[in-house]
Amino acid sequence: MNISLFLDEDVHAELSIALRKRGFDVLHAQEVERKGKTDDEQLFYAVKEHRSLFSFNVKDFVLLHNNFVRNDTEHFGILLSKQRTFSETFILLLRFLQTHSQGEIKNQIHFL
Repeated sequence: MNISLFLDEDVHAELSIALRKRGFDVLHAQEVERKGKTDDEQLFYAVKEHRSLFSFNVKDFVLLHNNFVRNDTEHFGILLSKQRTFSETFILLLRFLQTHSQGEIKNQIHFL
């Protein structure tokens, strides 16, 4: 099953449009009026919507992932990267989405 992706608000908003044009199911926090929500609120939203989450906020989402593991709580995958340009991020995300499935990354954290 293809990855359904939720982009955190710190990520380039245009990425959702560019990835959707290539057939991927992607939403950005701004598109669903989630700007200003806390990191844990964003992750719980992604879980509720059965989406993997992508963010540049590495430290906070690693801590949240660790809390999920400790509490035996499931998520649909967390993708993280250091801050990158739009083009670099687009290429890395596109490659990842083309080579991984939702089931394969469930409850895992990946660094791009």
